[in-house]
Amino acid sequence: MKKAVSILIGLLSLISYGQEVNEDDATSYKKKVLESTEVDFLMSYYTQDGNHAAVSGGQGTEELTDLTPTFVVAVPLNSDDVLTVDAGISAYSSASSSNINPFDSSKPASPYSDSSGASASDVWVGANMGYSHSSDDRNNIIEGHLSVATEYDYFSLGFGGSYTRLFNEKNTEISAKANVFLDTWNPQYPIELRPDFSNNNITGTGTYNPFKYQAFNDENRNSYSLSISVSQILSKKLQASVFIDFVQQEGLLSTPHQRVYFKDQPDFFIDDFQLADDVERLPDTRFKIPVGARLNYFVNERLTVRTYYRFYNDDWGINSHTASIELPFKISDKFTVYPVYRFYTQTAADYFAPYEAHLSTEEFYTSDYDLSKFHSNQYGFGFNYTDIFASMHLWKFGLKSIDFRYGYYDRSDGLSANIFSAGFKFIMD
Repeated sequence: MKKAVSILIGLLSLISYGQEVNEDDATSYKKKVLESTEVDFLMSYYTQDGNHAAVSGGQGTEELTDLTPTFVVAVPLNSDDVLTVDAGISAYSSASSSNINPFDSSKPASPYSDSSGASASDVWVGANMGYSHSSDDRNNIIEGHLSVATEYDYFSLGFGGSYTRLFNEKNTEISAKANVFLDTWNPQYPIELRPDFSNNNITGTGTYNPFKYQAFNDENRNSYSLSISVSQILSKKLQASVFIDFVQQEGLLSTPHQRVYFKDQPDFFIDDFQLADDVERLPDTRFKIPVGARLNYFVNERLTVRTYYRFYNDDWGINSHTASIELPFKISDKFTVYPVYRFYTQTAADYFAPYEAHLSTEEFYTSDYDLSKFHSNQYGFGFNYTDIFASMHLWKFGLKSIDFRYGYYDRSDGLSANIFSAGFKFIMD
């Protein structure tokens, strides 16, 4: 399901350091990667609205709400190894996706109102298991993970790993990460394009005949990514990092339930809802390269400046720039507040055109405004409470930190969104 804005959950750090006595030599010590079991409970609530729904060909309501609770559990297996398991759900309701079948409601069908069908809401379920091993000197870290996720129209299996090397007295860090995702669609085509569809209330000139439509033969989508990053402590107050990613996608990259309307074909309606001329058609390969950098400056014991920039390019014709700044200000030893601002701009994909601007002679086409030219601003703030002694308790767990964030997102095509997120970190006594 298309979500116009990626839902952002602020993750808290899962790594802490301690010491334990080496059994072979009571006079020598080795830092533990993780002192005790840690549990993070993360929650986000997201709501958006707009008037360019891709399900109805670039017009209509984009109203959506999403609630996402997630648990992350990190368990130290010994001094060097950590097992991490995270699992979550994403329960959403969407006015636009309900219009995959806009005719199953007692209300007149319209792209600007929701339907009551099965696609009006759904639950995404996902889980990830990771294992990491650190060398005795903590200069080498190897990690591997396996993930699985499912929703009403797709199933995803993922796996990957990473290697991190620290040197120069741990002032320099180089990391390489690789991931593979194997997805299978269960396509949900617009109701009027399905073989069993029949309705006597179609209006228009001539006979409704979506001659370009045919179901996709390949229902798989595979994604492969490689990320390389370098982090360097430049001084006591300055730290910088750079990264580059390579992402290759293959298979069904179109979204089967997103309609397209051609300007050289007649229009047909049921009530106020226009019937599709075809569904979105996009190439079956896509190559992406994001390149970015972070620069963090410690002004004083109260204020830190965190900056981020990313340039993105893909072979669909999209170039984008992202820039953000965050200013954590420490009110006391336990409380920190931070304003956040993010700017984003992108060019349109080669295959994008708005409602009824495509021609039926084209090979590829979409009216998904996520692939259009636009810019956006996101304004927000955060609040963090940290108690390293975890003096507050819930059963056998001490509360180590609380993190809360709010963001308001405004896009130049009229889409706006609000995101609330919170995280609670507990450690086992």
